[in-house]
Amino acid sequence: MASILRQIVAGPRQKHPEAGLDLCYVTDNIIATSGPSSTFPQRAYRNPTDALVKYLDYKHSTHWAIWEFRAEGTGYPDSEVYGRIRHYPWPDHHPPPFALVPNIVASMRDWLKGPDTNPRRVVVVHCKAGKGRSGTAACSYLISEEGWTVEDALFRFTTRRMRSGFGAGVSIPSQLRWIRYVDQWTKHQKLYVERQVEITEIHVWGLRDGVKVAVEGYIDEGRTIKNFHTFNRYERIAIDNEAEHPDSTTSPAIPTSSQSLPISESRIPTAEPQRTASSGLEAGDSAVIFRPAQSIVLPTNDICVDLERRNKATYGWTMVTSVAHVWFNVFFEGHGAENHGDAATNGVFEIPWDAMDGIKGSARKGTRALDRLAVVWRTVNCEDEVKPKLPQIITEPKEGEPVPESKAADWKNAPHSNLATIGKDLGLRTDSPVSVNVSKASSLRSIGSSPQHSEEDHLKGVKVHGSSGEKHITHGIGGEGQPRVTVSQPDLGMPKVQSPEPIARMDKGKSIWDVGFGNPTSIVGEMEKSRTDDASDQKSQQDSETSKKHVPGQILKEDKRQNQ
Repeated sequence: MASILRQIVAGPRQKHPEAGLDLCYVTDNIIATSGPSSTFPQRAYRNPTDALVKYLDYKHSTHWAIWEFRAEGTGYPDSEVYGRIRHYPWPDHHPPPFALVPNIVASMRDWLKGPDTNPRRVVVVHCKAGKGRSGTAACSYLISEEGWTVEDALFRFTTRRMRSGFGAGVSIPSQLRWIRYVDQWTKHQKLYVERQVEITEIHVWGLRDGVKVAVEGYIDEGRTIKNFHTFNRYERIAIDNEAEHPDSTTSPAIPTSSQSLPISESRIPTAEPQRTASSGLEAGDSAVIFRPAQSIVLPTNDICVDLERRNKATYGWTMVTSVAHVWFNVFFEGHGAENHGDAATNGVFEIPWDAMDGIKGSARKGTRALDRLAVVWRTVNCEDEVKPKLPQIITEPKEGEPVPESKAADWKNAPHSNLATIGKDLGLRTDSPVSVNVSKASSLRSIGSSPQHSEEDHLKGVKVHGSSGEKHITHGIGGEGQPRVTVSQPDLGMPKVQSPEPIARMDKGKSIWDVGFGNPTSIVGEMEKSRTDDASDQKSQQDSETSKKHVPGQILKEDKRQNQ
């Protein structure tokens, strides 16, 4: 039963022919694997921790150690891997706080190349699926410590981890951006300066209606993403003069400073602007400046802009039709690596819609919410804040120096990680009056759990590889006179329950009325039909009672005797 579940979850990836483990050798001394688990029901469809440990013990004796990156929790206690584990957690589908990168690669280097190391040592990296976060860490090590190019590192990880035709091993645009930051950091003395950053404005071209724009960043050593500000309609300045902004289809000319585009302060709307149904744009808002009423100060260089578009439905419903976000680091965008740590104190980060991150690490973003955005930022000076945070110079620990490690997330949270780290998705939601001024549609509060993707979505296309690139890892496990790695097959004793389908889902090219309710019937149509049916039933009952009042008494008595 357990092997069947693992096969379903793995989808098209290959499995170890005897051990049944999902792992691959990126290089001779770097192993990538999906996150193992010691709890039910996860161990029924993921690598059981004890089976992974048995395999590593047999193949590598005591010369292995684990690096894990799961902010949602590992799913097993450290004691089950002999305490031979390093923790550097950050949330799924996102790049790491860059301040973690020097410690991650330095700790790997010390394990593999330190003075007291054994050449047989291996590093085992895992996140949830062993793809995005694990690939980011593995490629960062190859680039910074082994001298690989970005292209070679990404190509190796993809060819060893993914089946042909199933995309790249590291595919999320922001994670790819971080790997290129690592390349810049490696080529320029491995110096990084952490600073506080203020977001002064966000410029948007081609803004559609109902779009929520929020600024987020890391806290708690990178384990948590915090929403620092969500813009409301009173912080939105519309520019509808052709002379004041470029065409939305061309690259906007934005000054590389904290100064905003030329605008008229009288353009600040005091009421909700009108919308145009034909184009989906807000009237006069083909170019918009979001200017916060209060300062937005983030504690690190890592900045995230999160977008969500909602279309107002009816009867207290609203539909999420777009979800996207983007991460960038102002130290590298300000050319701090090239200038020996002396990064620019202000600048603009610009990105088109198509280059942004999609839903839960995929390319899927829903309908277009905008054409292009630019984030205007500046660093916070000591005199700007009552209690300023001085810039922190971060270098890679040298060999022999202690390497800081992050605090581990609660390993027991992993079985419930869908609730703890649930990602945004498209679908139907209920209105919430709390943030009605955020955009034209009310903000969202899920009516239940958001539509969940199966485990196969995270692991689709993954395969296993041996240290020499062979598709199956054949180390003679289970042969005569050799230990055999066995995998437990628990009887869950649970009835099979078919999960209900999401009530609505938005696909590209479809309107909100084409989803989940059958075309062409709309939500309003279903409600009106239901109310008509109820009224018809009520009228039929009243007619029946009325007719009985006019039936002759003798007939009523006969009916009564027959019933008795």
